[in-house]
Amino acid sequence: MLTSPPTGPLVTRDTIAEGLRELGVRPGEILLAHSSLSSLGWVCGGPVAVVQGLLDVLGSDGTLVVPTQSGDLSDPALWSSPPVPEEWWETIRASMPVYDPGTTPSRGVGVIPETVRTWPGALRSAHPHTSFAALGPRAARIVEGHAPDCRLGERSPLARLEALGARVLLLGAGYDSCTSFHLAEYRIPGPLARVGRPGPHGWEVLTEVSITSERFDELGHDFERDRPVARGAVGAAEARLFPVADAVAYAERWLALHRPREEDFPHPGT
Repeated sequence: MLTSPPTGPLVTRDTIAEGLRELGVRPGEILLAHSSLSSLGWVCGGPVAVVQGLLDVLGSDGTLVVPTQSGDLSDPALWSSPPVPEEWWETIRASMPVYDPGTTPSRGVGVIPETVRTWPGALRSAHPHTSFAALGPRAARIVEGHAPDCRLGERSPLARLEALGARVLLLGAGYDSCTSFHLAEYRIPGPLARVGRPGPHGWEVLTEVSITSERFDELGHDFERDRPVARGAVGAAEARLFPVADAVAYAERWLALHRPREEDFPHPGT
């Protein structure tokens, strides 16, 4: 059976590190990385080589942070990709495994974050839906204390990353994946939502800030137009680098103006 040869460019651990240095990633800094492996080209060593390249540039004093979300630990009534029959819902709620930072896999964020999550020495935050994993000397400070009722707000790793002067790396990923914008949603008026998930004592429902990445691509376009954003290439991937604090501050103003959302409390029956 004939197969097509892989398309390039050929990307290695060293070329990844070189591209990151040219972009401006510095040894010793804290980097929140959103990534797409497939955008890079043909990577020799796959996600392991990407993580190695990131760690090579950050050095022993740097800290790498990635989102390790597990949104599948959620109410099956809201599933759409794919949906499940309504007669299954109660059984799924009763049987779904409780979140465990060490064993619950990430979902929907790509293979690079999952590789970081399982890397020796990685630490992971405690939120069942929107955890972060970190590698490096400031990992514990970043991931500890992630409140169970605060997905991406003041008591999440995002607020610590902002305070510590971390920067965001979009490595082949778009602004729609920029979690820093969500921190701004917690700082402006907006609706709340009921969030269901398995808990240590059975199915639980919490009230949380409603978050959505709707129009984040437009927000990112304007942010890049108005604020300093380093741009470059790593392999075939377009890469962007900017401070978490800049992204949050800009998003607070932009969302309030361009995407206002009515402040509301969810109906008790929802």
